[in-house]
Amino acid sequence: MNKIFFTPGPSALYFTAEQHIKNALKNNVASISHRSKQYISIHEETVNALKELLDLPEGYSIGFTSSATEVWERISENLIDQTSYHFVNGSFSEKFYQAAHDLGKNAILNKAAYGSNHDLKNVEIPEEVELIGLAQNETSTGAMLPVADIEGLRAKYPEKLLAIDSVSSLPVTRYDFSKLDTLYFSVQKCFGLPSGLGVWIYNERCLETARRLKEVGKYHETYNSLLSIDKFAQKNQTSCTPNVMNIYLLGKVVQDMLSKGIDQIRQESAYKSALIYNLFENHERLNAFVTEKKFRSTTIGVAEVQGGAEPLMSALADKGLLVGSGYSQFKGKHIRIANFPTHSKEQMELLVDTINTIEF
Repeated sequence: MNKIFFTPGPSALYFTAEQHIKNALKNNVASISHRSKQYISIHEETVNALKELLDLPEGYSIGFTSSATEVWERISENLIDQTSYHFVNGSFSEKFYQAAHDLGKNAILNKAAYGSNHDLKNVEIPEEVELIGLAQNETSTGAMLPVADIEGLRAKYPEKLLAIDSVSSLPVTRYDFSKLDTLYFSVQKCFGLPSGLGVWIYNERCLETARRLKEVGKYHETYNSLLSIDKFAQKNQTSCTPNVMNIYLLGKVVQDMLSKGIDQIRQESAYKSALIYNLFENHERLNAFVTEKKFRSTTIGVAEVQGGAEPLMSALADKGLLVGSGYSQFKGKHIRIANFPTHSKEQMELLVDTINTIEF
């Protein structure tokens, strides 16, 4: 039985990934040295494609890590002297807060109820805060912060570094990167690739902060610290042996997205998202977990299932349609439906139609 993965990550591979994997194996990509000319060419090709897809301005660089999770620690070690401020509305934004706290930072927690979100227009950030962290798209709850609200926060506090978790929304979410300092994501969600690669975008303000902290002995000089990552990134290399295969695949998939057109990808995502929320609003057993429409994620639809999620998930799995379970305390209570660029309109229509016909 062919399976369609609507799970929120790892998720379905991008529809061109299989052929790129075959080509990578044919060309021995998995065996080459990360210091070779072939790898340097792959690295440069991938970075340039990402910069084009995301419309990244001058002064922003791209580094690779083992995961987006690693970036929480690197930001805490390299960009915060004492105080950070964290908007938390789900498990992943809370884990960033916890990483900073565990590394001895004065991490200030601003927690919204799960399924809700923050009113960024009315928040007051203490003067001593150096860096603000937030999840634009909270994978665990399906709550999304409007980019305009994030930009308004930046305008109100331009002197503070702004760090964005866009793990499950890039490249569907459109950013003006000049209005943020650092953003990170993983490839196993919207980019439709195997897990094991994090992408860290950072600007010159981040590098200046890291250099200043290093001068006063407040910088963690680890092997994969920001300045080390950047030193090698400027040579189209990495500080340690990377996931060469995934970096190669990322470059190829991004080129495919460029050929398709990012505007078309975003339009299709909006259509599929409307299908998901229309399902939630009209099905007698499903309720959208995020009740305020402006906070509903385009790429992760989360619903409470009356009577429990397991019967529905099992019935769908029997038909080869796999959706995500609720995260953490919501396991068994929620379903999470990924709406990533690889999911076609026809696949999403099939999922919605199937849910409407299942008795559970």
